[in-house]
Amino acid sequence: MSLSKWVRRIGKPVIFAACLVPVSLIVADIFQGRLGANPIEEITHRTGDWTLIFLLVTLGVSPLRRLTGWGVVVQFRRMLGLFAFSYGLVHFSIYVVFDHFFDLAAILEDIVKRPYVTVGFTSLMLLVPLAITSTKGWVKRLGGRRWNRLHQLVYVSAAGGVLHYLWLVKADTRRPIVFGLVLVALLATRLWRPGKRGRRAEAVVRDAKASLG
Repeated sequence: MSLSKWVRRIGKPVIFAACLVPVSLIVADIFQGRLGANPIEEITHRTGDWTLIFLLVTLGVSPLRRLTGWGVVVQFRRMLGLFAFSYGLVHFSIYVVFDHFFDLAAILEDIVKRPYVTVGFTSLMLLVPLAITSTKGWVKRLGGRRWNRLHQLVYVSAAGGVLHYLWLVKADTRRPIVFGLVLVALLATRLWRPGKRGRRAEAVVRDAKASLG
């Protein structure tokens, strides 16, 4: 079996199943009553954590490829990014449904008045166009360079997510600081590129298509 076939038949299903583990553990803890005195808050925090984790893992794919030469890992990037968006959507949905019971006026007021909610909501909204354009068809429509530039919004979204977490916790800032340091390290890898600095449009298209394959 060729490497590309192995990725499609074995690698991707394994990664997909692994990405479902966090939500599966949450569901198991719900049924077994292991979410503590405030289960809604616990679920909200867990889904928020996993949103950031998946975002950072997604951002780590390209540096890992450059450092190791494992071009095959690019094929997992789209899936990881969509899982980051999915966990973020669940995180926000819990806030809408259980914190505000679909009270749109209260939600809008919260978004406007609370900076950490504003930043968190904006970070999620930035992921929406990235999720929509995460197909081969959109790569062709936008062109490799424009598609690549659009998807660099993921760094802004991740930075906003870290800031959202930092402003939310206030006292115990260790976890958001760790997330922030990882993000800074990933950003640093984009600035440091041995050899040629730019990439030709054809290379960008090829890389984008590989991540969608």
